[in-house]
Amino acid sequence: MQLPNHRVDVNERSFKRFAESYTNDLLHYARYLAHSKEEAEEIVSDVFLEVWQNREKISEIQNIKAWLLTITHNKAISYLRKKDSSTSPISWDELGECAILDNLQTPDEQLISQEEMARINRIINKLPPRCKEVFVLAKIERLPYKEIAGMLGISVKTINIHVAKALELISEAF
Repeated sequence: MQLPNHRVDVNERSFKRFAESYTNDLLHYARYLAHSKEEAEEIVSDVFLEVWQNREKISEIQNIKAWLLTITHNKAISYLRKKDSSTSPISWDELGECAILDNLQTPDEQLISQEEMARINRIINKLPPRCKEVFVLAKIERLPYKEIAGMLGISVKTINIHVAKALELISEAF
């Protein structure tokens, strides 16, 4: 009779807790990218499969959330490309309009009425594609500018310009 391997069991339980702590954020982001709850769940499942396969490297990652969002972004784009059988890049306009700001829960943000939130979402969805992408990553997902720069292959200064432009357009609407 073979005794169960307790180390594997501990690793699996730890990984399950790890996955549970990030699943909601990744599902929200994947759904924003993919339009569908089912597709988002499939994408996030693929993300955690990749993370599990590379679990020994997790301790080397400095910003786990940024790393997970990058994997999610890449998996979603790959998924959408395969789904469309297209090799052309997918723009943010093609990814659709989803309520971007639904997950903000700080006390200040809770004071914003649903009407104002809808107005802000409409403005964000009208931003130029790259500006919108940068704004979502910087202000909604709260990734550091340096992480976004590496992820998108643009400079931190360009990120500042996009964020400033988005904030200016939002403030002009109010």
